[in-house]
Amino acid sequence: MLTIGKLGEAAGVKVPTIRYYEQIGLLPPPDRSAGNQRLYGQRARDRLAFIRHARELGFPLEAIRDLLSLSDRPDQSCAAADSIARAQLAATRARIARLRALEAELERMIGQCAHGTISDCRVIEVLGDHAQCRHDHDPAVAEPAA
Repeated sequence: MLTIGKLGEAAGVKVPTIRYYEQIGLLPPPDRSAGNQRLYGQRARDRLAFIRHARELGFPLEAIRDLLSLSDRPDQSCAAADSIARAQLAATRARIARLRALEAELERMIGQCAHGTISDCRVIEVLGDHAQCRHDHDPAVAEPAA
């Protein structure tokens, strides 16, 4: 059995994050020692590793909750898991497109710099007036909700 600190070290997750995952139900309540210390087994370690990896891949917590629920029923079809992964891929591609637009806009803005004074600075001018941008890079517009 692992204490919360050892579990965190083993999975590469900070202790407050483990407590948060317990609070929101991604990790089940742990067993407790006689001194009321949290104790975790291999199943909790595996589940936490799953959550961490899914977070590294950008999955939102609700999708992770759904994936964990699916993983708890291994004899089901994987169609729902595929659907969740496809949605994450679409969200990732949308973020990449937004980042490419941001990159192009920053390159254009910097490229127009005349290296004069702030009163003539193209960077300051463009940042002050979104209408001067060529690309719509508003995250509320460019990135669908995940």
